Amino acid sequence: MITIEELKKKINKNSRLIGLDLGSKRIGVSICDEKRLVAIPLKVINYSNLSSLIYEINEIIKENNIKGIVVGNPINMDGSFGPSSQSTKDKVINMSKKIDLPICLWDERLSTVGSFNISSQLDVNINKITKNIDKNAAAFILQGAIDFLNN
Repeated sequence: MITIEELKKKINKNSRLIGLDLGSKRIGVSICDEKRLVAIPLKVINYSNLSSLIYEINEIIKENNIKGIVVGNPINMDGSFGPSSQSTKDKVINMSKKIDLPICLWDERLSTVGSFNISSQLDVNINKITKNIDKNAAAFILQGAIDFLNN
């Protein structure tokens, strides 16, 4: 696991990234374009175990020529690290043993709220919002990271 600054040094300007919102039951997945301008919601993976998650992520990596992974870190609103953050960190450490790409954590505070607000402003019906919230949150996380990387 590396920092976002280290990720910036390890990848070139035309590198596609994957964004993950690691929930306990559902994993939101997003990817960005090669120029790292726009994060696009991709899919939701129903989480059963780490091995199957790693397999699915590796398939997405191969299909999309991914060069790095950004994982949302659910830091508490006051900036402290709670049980969710520790669980995410533990999953990422285990993932990094089986995925041969740089993986960094990105502060995901308000990503679910942000993706919900954007969707509701677009006048999307509430059932679609809740169905897509995980992959939209992953896109929100990845967009924040790529905006940081591009500055």
